[in-house]
Parts: sequence; C-alpha cells; structure tokens
Amino acid sequence: MQITIKLTGDPGQTLTADLCDEHEDAHVISGPFINYGDRPACMGPVDVISTDDDNSLVSAALKEAGDNRILLVDNGGSTACAMVGGDLARHAHDNGWQGIIVNGAVRDVVELRDVPIAIFALATCPRKSRKRGIGVRGEPIDFAGTTVRRDDVVAADPDGVIIISAAGHETARNEGAKP
Repeated sequence: MQITIKLTGDPGQTLTADLCDEHEDAHVISGPFINYGDRPACMGPVDVISTDDDNSLVSAALKEAGDNRILLVDNGGSTACAMVGGDLARHAHDNGWQGIIVNGAVRDVVELRDVPIAIFALATCPRKSRKRGIGVRGEPIDFAGTTVRRDDVVAADPDGVIIISAAGHETARNEGAKP
C-alpha cells in the first residue's frame, strides 16, 4: 500500500482528514482520543495488543525495538486503570516506537507531555494495572468496533484516529461484518 502523506511537524497539518479524502476505505475510530504525548500526530504500521486491565504485554512490547511502529492497545475502553505511564512511554521512545494509541486510560500526564512521541488515549486514571499476564499480541483485535491487524496503518492527530488496511486483507467494521 502506498500512502503519500508525510508528517511534516506542521501543527496545522490535517493528516487524518487528508488520508480519509485519499483513502475511501479508511475507518474512523470512534473516540474521543486525546493526545497526551509531545508529538501532535503519528502515522505508521501497527502492532496490536488486546487485554483486560492488564498491561503486562504492553510493558513487554514497549521494552522491545519498535522500528518506528505504533502500538495499538485495546483495553475495551476501560478506564479502571492505566495501560501506559511515564516510565513505559520513555521506554517506547528510547526503543524507537513512534506512538501509542490506547482504547482505555493512561497516567502520569505531566511526564507524558515531555516524551517525544504521540500518545493517544480515551482518558486518564491514576491507578496502575494489575499484572496477571493476560492478553493477546499480534492477533487481529477489535479496536473500538473495527478489526485491526498487525501491519495495518494507523494515523492519529487532533482530528481523530483512522485505520487503513494493509495490502492483502480488508479491515472490517464490526457492524455484522466478518474479519
């Protein structure tokens, strides 16, 4: 898949809007997603994690080489605890992750503002997650009503979050569609 829009760092750039105009198959993820990181936008291939108030897999992933990818974490929209805080965000930056998008909560907002990556989430929660070792990484996930697979392309900016399917399969909205 060829995506031609590049991040310029221009705060006026309308990344997701331009991508939606160019890619009719782009899926807009319902939010509102708020950016807590230092970068206003991100775009790139995703790695995916689905979990239930447990950030064990998130922690492990962000301590690995990110290769300029974006970690998409589906916590089912739960804001009972945070999936990412200041320490993990710094690991993400140090290990080459471009961004993190959480269908759930983050914490340590003051620290996150200083980490030079994009960090989008639904909300904040000061409570850390429980470490139970549950979740799935690398398998297709339902992210806020859209099936997302590893290597799909995600873009996020102040306008919202979108998913564009990687070549070879279709991204399905979970409105009766099968992935």
